[in-house]
Amino acid sequence: MQQGRNVERRTILKAAGASLAVAGLGATATACGGGSGSGDGTVTIRYSWWGAEDRAERINKTIALFEKKYPKIKVKTDFQPYTDFWKKFNTQASGGNPPDVFQNAIGFLRKYDAKNVLLDLSEQVKAGNLSMDGFRAGLEKFGEIDGKLLGVPVGSNSMALVIDKPVYTRAGVKPEQGWTWDDFDEAMTRIRDRTGRAGDSGMYGVMYLYDLYLRQNGKAFFTEDGLGFSEADLTAWWTKAEKGVKSGLFADPKKVAQIKPKSALSAELAGSEFTWDNFTVRYTSEGKSEYGLAPIPSTDGKRTGQYLGSLMLSGYKRTEHPKEVAQFIDFMVHDPEVAKIMGYDRGVPTTQVQYDAYRPTDPVNKAIAAYEQSLVDAGVLETITPHPNGADICEAAFLRIAEEMALGERSVQDAVKQFFTESKTALAG
Repeated sequence: MQQGRNVERRTILKAAGASLAVAGLGATATACGGGSGSGDGTVTIRYSWWGAEDRAERINKTIALFEKKYPKIKVKTDFQPYTDFWKKFNTQASGGNPPDVFQNAIGFLRKYDAKNVLLDLSEQVKAGNLSMDGFRAGLEKFGEIDGKLLGVPVGSNSMALVIDKPVYTRAGVKPEQGWTWDDFDEAMTRIRDRTGRAGDSGMYGVMYLYDLYLRQNGKAFFTEDGLGFSEADLTAWWTKAEKGVKSGLFADPKKVAQIKPKSALSAELAGSEFTWDNFTVRYTSEGKSEYGLAPIPSTDGKRTGQYLGSLMLSGYKRTEHPKEVAQFIDFMVHDPEVAKIMGYDRGVPTTQVQYDAYRPTDPVNKAIAAYEQSLVDAGVLETITPHPNGADICEAAFLRIAEEMALGERSVQDAVKQFFTESKTALAG
């Protein structure tokens, strides 16, 4: 469901706010989609995803394996950066011609289901063309919405605190599972006072971190119908973040903006940063220090509110080749050779057979695997919060308005009111 701490993350959140063109969407009653057939029984399906050239190279290798196993199925590929992907997808969907199978995220499931775009893969499971067995940590349920299987997870991730390990060592801070927000606040003060660096890059716009905090306190960012928190809740969260900046516990937002696209952590403006665990590779490539993954602080020292998120593969509801789409997805999430090729490019493999097939040898990916295993072992993982139709627009608004507030362009009160105003419109349909 989801992917704002790096260039890709920011791009995702900005892109998510783009409105879906609805003219003609789902209005065509005939089966369509980009798939085609030939006289010898060979069919062609279209597969689209977002990502860079490196991901494309990996995916094309997996497609070659698939076509070798299924010589009667050919796969035509297309990919773009995140923003361009959804712009093109929206255009294709509104014209009744989206790809047969495509990369997806949880924030879009209800949106496109409401637009009659997504294929319910449950029937293909019943027919034996797609297996939902063997998934790790309950991920087989990740793409289920209202009893329909609308997406199959391909790679898992979870929120984490990425730390500059030498900085934390100099400050005498050792975060461990079970530490609280009070412990975190004390750690931020120690880092500031003992190293001369802000403790964290800032918590204004990390929507998924705020979601965890709400879940720790019996609420959630989203419910099935809308927002699961009040203006008073958000005011308290953003007020604390603002005070953290003024006291030097969090990095100066203006300096953070100046060094973009480099992160505040790798630019040595802060000692840590909340983000998705599989984004850790970024810091090693950008910075000069040694980085590690620390647990999410909690309110009571027990419940972190965490879940495993995932990119997914979804099918088009009116594809002419639902069986072949299901076989393609099944291959991509279960074949061990696919895992060896993809590695952790889209997160930790979601099925046990793929998880076992690829064992990383580099320190960064080994740390990611160890972190996610630690969450399983600690028993902190829960079911992901439902995302209503319009969640993608709310997410984009949260990031944008929080940044405006951080840069001094809005007061906390004005920012909160603006977010709730925009969210009310987005969630109204």
